[in-house]
Amino acid sequence: MDSVKLAQIKHEAAMIRLGILDGVHAASSGHPGGSMSIADILAYLYFAEMKVDPENPKWENRDRFVLSKGHAAPALYAALACKGYFPFEELKTLRRVDSILQGHPDMKHIPGVDMTTGSLGQGISAAVGMALAAKVDGKDYRTYTIVGDGESEEGQVWEALMFAARHDLDNLCVIFDYNGLQIDGPVADIVNPAPYEGKLAAFGFHVITIDAHDLGQIENAFAEARAAKGKPTAIVANSVKGKGVSFMENQVKWHGSAPNDAQYEQAVAEIRAQM
Repeated sequence: MDSVKLAQIKHEAAMIRLGILDGVHAASSGHPGGSMSIADILAYLYFAEMKVDPENPKWENRDRFVLSKGHAAPALYAALACKGYFPFEELKTLRRVDSILQGHPDMKHIPGVDMTTGSLGQGISAAVGMALAAKVDGKDYRTYTIVGDGESEEGQVWEALMFAARHDLDNLCVIFDYNGLQIDGPVADIVNPAPYEGKLAAFGFHVITIDAHDLGQIENAFAEARAAKGKPTAIVANSVKGKGVSFMENQVKWHGSAPNDAQYEQAVAEIRAQM
């Protein structure tokens, strides 16, 4: 990746994090921790990887994206705003009764959202269906989905993975956001799905492991996923919950808590200092 493109994506990742903070602070609710952990991957997807058109959100040949961990909607909304699907200022209407930006993604009202999600385990199944549809219809679009590590405790996730491998869906890329924390505490202490790599390989996937905040590794992983033929790809993205804000990082309390005014100002200052 050339330095200009790298700088652009870093900037967009920071803007996504600022948008997350704007939304959850204005709403006094939301899920900042797991939203911040996927900001770098979303920035790369929307500004380097996926074929999408904000002027034509329902373009038939666009790449599809499904946020299976739908509670991380503030991150998706911020990415869509940065890409130009709607004004950035609209992020501050998060969760208001009259806003299109509700607590989980809604494909009927939000331009750029390909699937309504929030019931954990179900988004990946929809993504698998989209990838299968592309094969049946002879289309060349790709489908990407982000699954939470806590979410991967759901049996439906593994059913979807088996189906994808059975149908050789090499146009599907499943990204596991492995930040190690869920609402009740460390994932390892609840129903531990790790280690992912051996399980995913046994389920018929081409498996890649990366640092979810290293853009070079992200770039290489998506290039490798595109080149993999005959089987779907799973990217195990080792991430930091609350990434970018010192007092949020690796703290389970920020799974579903909103910053107060002072915390918001500190968080924004920290993100801006990284730009």
